[in-house]
Amino acid sequence: MKAHVHVTLKSTVLDPQGQAIFNALKKMQYGGIESIRQGKYFVITLDDALDAETARQEVERIAREVLTNPVIEEFRFHLEDAD
Repeated sequence: MKAHVHVTLKSTVLDPQGQAIFNALKKMQYGGIESIRQGKYFVITLDDALDAETARQEVERIAREVLTNPVIEEFRFHLEDAD
């Protein structure tokens, strides 16, 4: 099983890197873009012995306690069966 975790800055937090990318794209004449927010992406390979609920709890705990700064970041994740 794999967990895909996306960590982004909270919408209330200024994102200077996202703004710099946005400005660069505008200068390069890309159209139709209103804003860009950058973030982090993690793929966690989980032990096959874990059941789905235990895996979900562990990934949420890892994301909350290790992968994010809860003051300025938020996360979302989903699990997928490994092929």
